[in-house]
Amino acid sequence: MAKPTLSFVCQSCGAAYSKWSGRCESCGEWNSIVEEKPLSDGPAKKALKGRGRRVALTDLATKEAPPPRTRSGMEELDRVLGGGLVPASAVLVGGDPGIGKSTLLLQAAASFARAGLSVIYISGEEASAQVRLRAARLGLTDAQVRLAAETSLRDILTTLDEERPDLAIIDSIQTMWADNVESAPGSVSQVRAASHELTSFAKKRGSSVILVGHVTKEGQIAGPRVVEHMVDTVLYFEGERGHQFRILRSVKNRFGPADEIGVFEMTGAGLAEVGNPSALFLSERGSPAPGSVVFAGIEGTRPVLVEFQALVAPSPHAQARRSVVGWDGGRLAMILAVLESRCGIPFAGLDVYLNVAGGMKISEPAADLAVAAALLSAREDVGLPPETVVFGEISLSGALRPVGQMENRLKEARKLGFSTAILPTGGKSGGTGGMALNQMSDLAGFVGDVFGAG
Repeated sequence: MAKPTLSFVCQSCGAAYSKWSGRCESCGEWNSIVEEKPLSDGPAKKALKGRGRRVALTDLATKEAPPPRTRSGMEELDRVLGGGLVPASAVLVGGDPGIGKSTLLLQAAASFARAGLSVIYISGEEASAQVRLRAARLGLTDAQVRLAAETSLRDILTTLDEERPDLAIIDSIQTMWADNVESAPGSVSQVRAASHELTSFAKKRGSSVILVGHVTKEGQIAGPRVVEHMVDTVLYFEGERGHQFRILRSVKNRFGPADEIGVFEMTGAGLAEVGNPSALFLSERGSPAPGSVVFAGIEGTRPVLVEFQALVAPSPHAQARRSVVGWDGGRLAMILAVLESRCGIPFAGLDVYLNVAGGMKISEPAADLAVAAALLSAREDVGLPPETVVFGEISLSGALRPVGQMENRLKEARKLGFSTAILPTGGKSGGTGGMALNQMSDLAGFVGDVFGAG
């Protein structure tokens, strides 16, 4: 029998090496490479023998009924899942510690139990008494949710196989321990093995499984990326501890649209759903000030209005600061370079601070024009009219490019009382509904018309 080979695996990103090294070349982490045995030493250099069964083939025109779904009654959660929970599906939920993952999933477990599903909640981080205390605080003790505090993967799979629940929630996958893998709980091999076994159980037995995953300091789910490929849906629970808003974002969904979001508000009674996130994000705006611009964005299939806040001040240091919260810092540097190169507006020697109000994170390029407007408003100390929304993409040449779903953006802005929109020329905007459209073709024209400069 061949001696099992050893490999050295980074515990942060899952990269494998033939020998130990102090620093992982893939992710840059120090002292994260650990010696591990492979999951199995399968047959070496042996061809498959025997004849298998013939696989049924279909064409692309074959029509199949959509998968059945069970709605939880939590509209924001059902929206992110694509319309409800699909049987035999595996869902991975990640988020920062203390952000509210356990609270959200306990509320979801109670909602699905009240909808008629058989639900088991297994906690590897808290005792059953702690989960019951949280359930009592949230008013969920009447829901028929069965609890267990266990980390042994073998015992958990045996229990699930005997009980055959409709939904099993595992909190968290990093605490699960498989006795056939010789490494510590939370290591790459353990996380991969536990995820594989639980996902296989979901597919074979028809039960849905929700896995909770820890995240790294970069905000990515810890462990090998193969875990995200195993599951059907990957959700991120985002939010700042200083804000009461929480965003449940879908980044992968085999049964529905990706990039969909659900908005929740953290209250003393748990997470409350937010049906109109635009009104919530703008509720604390007050009277507009220089540097404040409202952006009409799209998150998944829903329009969301958020406020960009900018502050430009003389820098006391030789190296000016560029601080960004809720947006891409590299994109901010690009917009500053375009403003200086194409419009002749320098930001050298000026500290620039940019913030998305409410703890929201924006990633779409359609926010370029709103960011530029906020920077110019702060630099010139001139506020935009309070009833104005801004959106558009800026190219390196200084031209403004139209963005998608303009009609939905304008409709949401009009619903919240905005009467003017600054947007790029072109694009399909449909009916304006009485809104005044100020269309611009390039950034220089925008600077001249709106701020009288350039």
